[in-house]
Amino acid sequence: MFMSAGTRNRALSEMNLTPLIDVLLVLLIIFMVVVPSRNLGERAEVPLPAKSPGFHPPPDLVVIQLHDLGDGDGKRPQLTINQQSVAWDGLEPRLQSIYRDRSEKVAFLKGDPEIAFQYVAEAVDLVHRGGAVRVGLLGGKN
Repeated sequence: MFMSAGTRNRALSEMNLTPLIDVLLVLLIIFMVVVPSRNLGERAEVPLPAKSPGFHPPPDLVVIQLHDLGDGDGKRPQLTINQQSVAWDGLEPRLQSIYRDRSEKVAFLKGDPEIAFQYVAEAVDLVHRGGAVRVGLLGGKN
């Protein structure tokens, strides 16, 4: 029997930290393995800022612009494709004729800031039905 002087009246209580540290290390390893495997959101292609102040598309790009007429709410904006005016009803057939012979079916949509979102969404839908696979949104006026 082990006896030491002065231990009769006093209770010795020591916490064993080894199992606690083992459990914490196992939990740390589990979280390190599980957390990076989660996918957070969708991939987005973020455009880089232009080096020149204005955006001047190359001649082979299709840029559809929505121009605010300034007449107030409820009026449809005026449409242009590469600076050529087109009616809303003629947008889809015109785009189908443009994309018929192209391998790269990309369009850019640019609108004035005052335009209601419903017209932008309608234009994106028409552009997709017209044959564009990818539609990029451009901001700003002009």
